[in-house]
Amino acid sequence: MSAILAAPNRKGKHPGCYVGEIPDYSPGWPTSSWNRYSEVTIAMSVKLNQVLAELREDHRNLRLLLNLLESESASITVDDEPDFELMHDIMQYMTVYSDAVHHPKEDLVYGLIREHDAEIAPSLEQVEPEHLKIAELGTTLRNDIEAIISGTAVTRDRLHSDLQDYVTQLRTHIRWEEDELFPVADSLAAKNGAAGIDVGLFPDEDPLFGATTATSFRNLLTYLQKYE
Repeated sequence: MSAILAAPNRKGKHPGCYVGEIPDYSPGWPTSSWNRYSEVTIAMSVKLNQVLAELREDHRNLRLLLNLLESESASITVDDEPDFELMHDIMQYMTVYSDAVHHPKEDLVYGLIREHDAEIAPSLEQVEPEHLKIAELGTTLRNDIEAIISGTAVTRDRLHSDLQDYVTQLRTHIRWEEDELFPVADSLAAKNGAAGIDVGLFPDEDPLFGATTATSFRNLLTYLQKYE
């Protein structure tokens, strides 16, 4: 894969990199509406088995988005131009929902597991560092894409490498959780039907896959409906 190719741009061309312009994204889902550290929260306990079902649904959705990212990655390797606006929408969702809602909700589930199963506790020490690593890789990839759209030079090799690092890390993490950690939570939910976690810190709906799609994700939802 060549690292010194030109990519078309409404402003011109930069040899060896991708460049472009950032599209006009409406605010959509304000940070204050999903910030889990908001001062105003409402205690709302949800049964563990329901939370696990929601987390598994999140994982299915995340795999779909990772598939799209990998599809766009193929364009990079054949010296074509990926759909940067699509990639930006995906990474915007990944950083405002997956990192800020999905993973913190999982952390609460794992905290509940620690209280009831001391044997699994050592394995759970790996969760937080992985969540942080995924967030770091996601931020790096999103920054790459935003730099490209704004007209800053980014090499194909760097974009491809950062994208693959992110996709591989998140896929591996999801597989580990579903193979090893979620079954432990399932057992706890089966033994203790009253077990639950407080989800009052989180928004009621997924901003992309929920009943109401946030403004900034409508184009991505339209693409997904065609993709499926």
